[in-house]
Amino acid sequence: MVTVSEGIVDRFSLNLTFVLFLSVVVVTLFMALLTAPQRDEISEFYLGNRTMSPLRNGLAMCGDYVSAATLLGSTGLVALTGYDGLLYLGGTVVAWMMVLLLVAEPLRRAGKYTLGDTLALRLTRLQRPARLALAVCTLAITTLYLVAQLVGSMALLTQFTGEPSAATRTLCVIVIGTIVIVYAAIGGAPGATVIQIIKAVMLIAGVTVTAVMVLHHYDWNPGALLSAAADHSGTGTQFLEPGLRYGVSTTSKLDFFSLELAIVLGLAALPHVLMRLLAPRKVDVLRSSLVWAVGLVGLVCLAAGILGLGATAVVGRETIAQTDHKGDSAVLLLANALGGGILTALLSCLAFVTLLAVAAGLTLAAASSLAHDLYGEVIRKGRASETEELMVARLSAAVIGVLAMMLALISWGANTATLAFLAFAIAASAILPTIVYTLFWRRFTGEGALLSLWGGLVCSVLLVLFSPVVSSTPGSFYPDADFAWFPLQNPGIVSIPAGFLLGWLGTVLSERQGAKGDAAYAEFEVRMLVGAKE
Repeated sequence: MVTVSEGIVDRFSLNLTFVLFLSVVVVTLFMALLTAPQRDEISEFYLGNRTMSPLRNGLAMCGDYVSAATLLGSTGLVALTGYDGLLYLGGTVVAWMMVLLLVAEPLRRAGKYTLGDTLALRLTRLQRPARLALAVCTLAITTLYLVAQLVGSMALLTQFTGEPSAATRTLCVIVIGTIVIVYAAIGGAPGATVIQIIKAVMLIAGVTVTAVMVLHHYDWNPGALLSAAADHSGTGTQFLEPGLRYGVSTTSKLDFFSLELAIVLGLAALPHVLMRLLAPRKVDVLRSSLVWAVGLVGLVCLAAGILGLGATAVVGRETIAQTDHKGDSAVLLLANALGGGILTALLSCLAFVTLLAVAAGLTLAAASSLAHDLYGEVIRKGRASETEELMVARLSAAVIGVLAMMLALISWGANTATLAFLAFAIAASAILPTIVYTLFWRRFTGEGALLSLWGGLVCSVLLVLFSPVVSSTPGSFYPDADFAWFPLQNPGIVSIPAGFLLGWLGTVLSERQGAKGDAAYAEFEVRMLVGAKE
């Protein structure tokens, strides 16, 4: 990661950001403690308030998904690459449509607390090994994504202070990580939901107001905004055409396709998103909630696109690239140009709160899977009491938070987008094939689930280890080494088909279940289509 030598934010903005962030943290911590589960019931800790309105559920879903990478990274990508960045934002909205149309309703009807419960209901054999494999995949995905959020907090701090010292980085990660642990371990799903909703409202308001300021700056003429962006991009009209970043070569085109494939398919299998799908008690509430989520995420992505173009038009592409070659500083530079220190502080505070909210949801999802699937069902074989499982869930949240903090400090300088996109690729390669086959293939067996989960995970990780992400380029983890025989940075184009193929292969090579398997699927299908009384 290339860092700036000095912060781009003045002292006034820094102090105001600190006051605003501290105020939001105090309020949300108080509300999280106030809404925390009062009884030792795992359903309340895992799923929270199941009678929320569709709008509140939609806000929580939006808050769970939209990370600081959308506010900073996606905006910067648009500012630096124009059309290609806008195309990337479009993939996010399509991904939510996949969730709405493919897995949401069947999974909600057939699920309970985690995806492991759905697998156990569907499979006649190898239920516990499948839960173990699923817990490992969940831990890998959530840890990668969580580390990306914590590394992102240090990258955001860089915008204020320049390259921070080791002590400053450590303090930043410990503070953010500790707050996240409190949200997840004490507040559970109710506490995490509170911060998700508050964060979503703040995010939508912040990016919408700033986008309105950009459009007002150009007299509400989108053509004038596009022309100014092209003029200040240094590339002319090529800025508004495809290929500025991903069309340089066949490899870059394949890399972009692989990335979009991982985003579109991976969202439907992210553990914290899947848990949010199980929260509404009624399917019609889930359906309306997802419609709200699609609309809200679409609004945020539209605003992010306007902010990216506005940053290029107002600040200039060269200035953005000189400040931070990844473009993460674009939105703060734009805010400073349009609204001075106050707007800069507001958006900076919003970025920090966004990091907190996403990290809390990830920690809760990982803790739930470890406590319910691994401890409750694999280790204790379903004999753990609710009080015991709840204690393990809270302890797991603390352990995962500490682990993520340690990995984030070790990973200082890593590209946060790379970590997040690897998490998407693992989800799409390991968990999504298992979900699709579980819900829609009568023949699917435990052997297929195990091969799909373990195979998708191993394939994704191995391809990344031998890709330019790890070696052979100046931006790699080990730039001086060269063992990158896989040319793409995202493995999705290979690992996702491999996950589906392995799930199919494991099933067709396993012993047929016969009448027992048909009866199990028939019962599962009725529940998936009709649901169960609760």
